[in-house]
Amino acid sequence: MDKSFKKVVFKAIALAMGIASLVLSILKQLEDKNIIILLSIGLILLAFEGLDSID
Repeated sequence: MDKSFKKVVFKAIALAMGIASLVLSILKQLEDKNIIILLSIGLILLAFEGLDSID
């Protein structure tokens, strides 16, 4: 997979997870545990993207 494409995909998914957790939290559709899981997935993807750019 192309590095620039992977960076865009990882950042887009992380942003989508953050927005989804915010909206679902406002609408009271998710428990706190599930919101933390969504935010953790986004944070992990941002960490992978950051580690990949070190080379």
